[in-house]
Amino acid sequence: MSINSAEIVFIKSVKDGIPNRDPLNDSNARRIFGEDDGRISLSDVSIKRDVRDYIMAKYPDGGPDNRNFIYVREERTEDGKLLGRGSLASKIEERSGIKASRMQDLLTTAAFDVRAFGIVYSVKKETFKLTGPVQFGWAHSLHPIESQFIQGTVVMPSQDIGVTTAEGQESKGLGQGTIWTTYIVPFAIFAMPGIINASIAQETGLTSNDVDLLLEGLWNGTKHRQARGRGIQQPLFLIHVEYKAPMYRIGYIEESIKLRVEDNTDAPTSLGDSKLDLTALARLLKDNQEKIARIRYWSDSRVTLLGELEGEKCSDW
Repeated sequence: MSINSAEIVFIKSVKDGIPNRDPLNDSNARRIFGEDDGRISLSDVSIKRDVRDYIMAKYPDGGPDNRNFIYVREERTEDGKLLGRGSLASKIEERSGIKASRMQDLLTTAAFDVRAFGIVYSVKKETFKLTGPVQFGWAHSLHPIESQFIQGTVVMPSQDIGVTTAEGQESKGLGQGTIWTTYIVPFAIFAMPGIINASIAQETGLTSNDVDLLLEGLWNGTKHRQARGRGIQQPLFLIHVEYKAPMYRIGYIEESIKLRVEDNTDAPTSLGDSKLDLTALARLLKDNQEKIARIRYWSDSRVTLLGELEGEKCSDW
């Protein structure tokens, strides 16, 4: 079944961490707009990783009809060596039981991320490239952010205390009191745009069930993929706007969403002092209602939404 072209806006918060660090800037937050602007950003790669990891956790065996394997993943041999493109594809072929004359047909049938995000494949005599019908832009914070440089100490020694060393001396525990440093963001709210191209979806075989799983992966993948340095993350708002014409989209609808902070301060410190103003977005969608096939949205019950959206308010997964 063919799908509709669509736009997505996903808004999430992070507390006490940085979801996507910049290795060229001492692992501080990524700043595309520069220090004067104040906003920080998250790459689309990190968002796709959240979706992939969630689907792998939910469907370790490929899910219904063996269609939800993940191709872009880290997998190792028994002796710890990383598998390459060809071996990863062969593993999916083996586990799915799907037989195809071409690897392209196998992967578009069995791998969710190939159907959604596309692939570049070049192994031996088979080479092909598929553009993903689902594309995400960078997520930018809805307010200026000043990251904090903090430090702490590690008290666990690198050797057992009392062990005799090669020099015949008794170890007192090497590495005690080691200092670690890192950057964190106390609290931030990010908005990420995305598009779904119906014409390209026909080439990869993306289905309406895949779109539903993508939206679920955005929401629950944010909760699922946690690490200390990434902070505690929470999905706040997600909207999926489908269009009647495959070549049409409004574009940049995320710019219609504004963050309102209590006391008119620049940056929020918690969900309690944050409100999402959807007034301009609601007006924009209403002005284009004749070209819209369906609107669905999800929101955290603790988030205050300003403005009345015309669309289906969906329950969380």
